[in-house]
Amino acid sequence: MLYAGFMSATLPPFPRPPQEPVDEPELLQLGSPEDSPCLRADAARNRARLLDAASRLIAEHGVAGVTMEAVAAAAQVGKGTVFRRFGDRTGLLMALLDHSSRTLQADFMGGPPPLGPGAPADERLRAFGVAVLYRLVEQLDLHLAAQSDPTRRFAHPSYRALHTHVTILLRQIAPDADCELLAQPLLSYLDPALIHHLVRQCGMPMERLEAGWVDLVSRVTGTAPSC
Repeated sequence: MLYAGFMSATLPPFPRPPQEPVDEPELLQLGSPEDSPCLRADAARNRARLLDAASRLIAEHGVAGVTMEAVAAAAQVGKGTVFRRFGDRTGLLMALLDHSSRTLQADFMGGPPPLGPGAPADERLRAFGVAVLYRLVEQLDLHLAAQSDPTRRFAHPSYRALHTHVTILLRQIAPDADCELLAQPLLSYLDPALIHHLVRQCGMPMERLEAGWVDLVSRVTGTAPSC
């Protein structure tokens, strides 16, 4: 009886976030503030040199071979330089992911449809998830290492760019929904730790993950994929 009474009670309305325009956002700035056009040329060269050294270490030894000390030695700079530039190892690894994030963002904001503009919003959302899935698998170890601190993941500009894009697409499909919150469970399907579990621990083929994403979008949005 208590349960029935609770269910019959009138709940207060859930506050909605202010609705933003559904226009495509400008390209978000990824990486550290030092990536701005005002960055001194020498500092920019030093940063590129450090990232190049870190990339070589990954190619030769895997992500485990990337330490602040190893990057400093490979780039022939002091260890303090690496810490000043990136803060810590996680900051360094996140910086390595920024190039891939920029490429993906450029594709879904200005590339050809269905990932880019020109296709219906639901088709763009399906193409977006598939693109993210395959790019995640290509750099899965790096994603896992860079996201070791969960408190930093959702605040990082690269994640915010993905969340903003999904939110905007959802608002075009279902303008009455709380799209800002609805974007979160959709993006959880694309979590690197989950992809690692499904692909490497469960041996699930990418074709199944791709089909699952397409089905999820269809069920969440109430749309059907085009033939």
